Amino acid sequence: MATVSATAQDGGISRREFLFYIWGASIALFTLQSTGLLVWFLIPRFREGEFGGRFWITPSDLPEVNAPPANFPNGRFWMVQLDSDQPNDRMELAQDESNRIKGVAAIYTVCTHLGCIYDWVPSNNRFECPCHGSKYRLDGRRIESPAPRDLDRFKIEAYAEDRVTLLGEAELVNDFYEPLELPDGTAFLSIDTGDRRQGLVQRLICDFVGNCP
Repeated sequence: MATVSATAQDGGISRREFLFYIWGASIALFTLQSTGLLVWFLIPRFREGEFGGRFWITPSDLPEVNAPPANFPNGRFWMVQLDSDQPNDRMELAQDESNRIKGVAAIYTVCTHLGCIYDWVPSNNRFECPCHGSKYRLDGRRIESPAPRDLDRFKIEAYAEDRVTLLGEAELVNDFYEPLELPDGTAFLSIDTGDRRQGLVQRLICDFVGNCP
């Protein structure tokens, strides 16, 4: 018959079992700590004024209504101020648009085709990508392909002088930020470059006049 230890008879654990449990707990703790550190390093943390974070501007930083856009290269966005009731060569409703387009928008500076940096071309009154020829209206709607969608936009919030009181924010329609009409008392605008929504897929504006390449 096998000999049963006094420890086993008493319902306790042997020294070997005790060391095994300590070893297992140490491994588990080490794994947990390592995982926590990995997650801490992988989660992006952005400061204000750094791309991926929040940028503060004032209404005086905005361009005039339907004027050429203002570029904010540190945040990788263009600011535009739109009003389709005051049409000009830069901003005019397309034939399939019936609702007024009014307010400010923050537009991502990267082309939706292959990620090139496009620019505003004053002579043509539109955004143009030098890589493959995509063109966009002042508000970011596609004029010509090969871009697969309109330009992306960032979230905008309007704040009072204390930069705490929220007065308004851009509305999401079809998971895309609409231009924000500035509420009375707006002293600061917050552009959240960590909250980007992909542009819509709409008919090319060049289709309406039959001059698409």
